[in-house]
Amino acid sequence: MNPIQEYFYRIEEPERSTLLFLRETILASDPENITETFSFGLPFIKYKKKMLCYFYYSKKYKKHYLSFYHGDKLDYPELTQDGRKKFKILLIDVEQDLPVEFILSLLNEVKPYIKG
Repeated sequence: MNPIQEYFYRIEEPERSTLLFLRETILASDPENITETFSFGLPFIKYKKKMLCYFYYSKKYKKHYLSFYHGDKLDYPELTQDGRKKFKILLIDVEQDLPVEFILSLLNEVKPYIKG
């Protein structure tokens, strides 16, 4: 098992399935340019080999989240900055439908800011 698989394996259900679905959806959204890597103990999604977003868990909110690089350029009430300079996060609520189209549109909105 590679480190990315191990990261997700340690997460309890139903969060694990939700996050794995989201990971696969993001990777499949642009297979030519989107890859993943494991850095700082976290799964990172890269666009043209540059950071795009990553998965993590918020102890403050007690939820997993997706953190967007250049999220500071995004202006949506669903996103939280919490003192971060370049990132904004989207909390993942497994009790709600996953906002897949919204997440993919956020990724497409930050892609132009990534110097590739």
